[in-house]
Amino acid sequence: MINLDHNIQIADLAEMLGRFWSLSEDKIISVISRFGGETGAPVVTVEGTYVPRGWTQWTEGFVYGSALLQFESTGDLQFWEMGVQHTLERMPNHVTHIGVHDHGFNNVSTYGNILRITNENATVTGVLKDVAKLALRTSGAIQASRWTDTMSGLGYIHSFNGPHSLFIDTMRSLRSLAVAHSLGQTLYGEQDMQINLLHRLIAHALTSARTNVYYGTGKDIYDIRGRTAHESIFNIKNGSYRCPSSQQGYSPFSTWTRGLAWAILGFSEQVEYLQTREEFEFEEFGGKGVVIEELLSAARSTADYFIVHNHTDGIPVWD
Repeated sequence: MINLDHNIQIADLAEMLGRFWSLSEDKIISVISRFGGETGAPVVTVEGTYVPRGWTQWTEGFVYGSALLQFESTGDLQFWEMGVQHTLERMPNHVTHIGVHDHGFNNVSTYGNILRITNENATVTGVLKDVAKLALRTSGAIQASRWTDTMSGLGYIHSFNGPHSLFIDTMRSLRSLAVAHSLGQTLYGEQDMQINLLHRLIAHALTSARTNVYYGTGKDIYDIRGRTAHESIFNIKNGSYRCPSSQQGYSPFSTWTRGLAWAILGFSEQVEYLQTREEFEFEEFGGKGVVIEELLSAARSTADYFIVHNHTDGIPVWD
């Protein structure tokens, strides 16, 4: 069982973090030297070595975003220059990519890091802040446009598999909508219909919580609290939920570890973000408290599942 120590301070980790950032420096330089161009993103490993996959570039933003984080943590300007240069050269196509559910991975990891660093670091100035804001606003709106309505009156951002497919991964990509909405972006549809990005974020999160996450309430014989389905399938004719599925997990009725990680982190960070929003923004969903409690239940269930199924000494108790 995991023992939590609330007395640990960042200073206690200084020696270990020093070794970490030293190792990270070498790895970032190595990865960018190999993948920082037309080669493609390091998507998977073959015999312990990163290789690209032509059908997806969803990890490219992590490469340059890691350089930006290296600068933020160490102050080494070569990583700032490396991260910014490759972001400006390689990431614009990702900003306007209409075919994926990965905007939060690629664009928040790059333009988002640039915006945060320019906001927090007085030594970094210039037009980059405005470039990053425009990229993030555009990215969030395009991500929100990849939409399927459901019978429940909610809806979801569909995966690159098509309008019938909801991936749990996208919980982590909702950041793109959150950032864009916070920057003041509205998505305009047919006949200038205004589409609220926050409302789409909430609707997607609730749909994911109700279909991709299990709570031990007897939904089916595989219903174990906290278990997470990689994919949910919907009938796009009437928006009804059909069944669980999986593209990378063992089966539709197992829990793909990475998908579980997306759920734990994605629900948690959206709970944190939604707590900063105003009550009136939740009216059509039954109120702020109702929404946050449902998403918090998903976050707790998935986190408990991870702890219990990886540490068998006991079951954690939540306050």
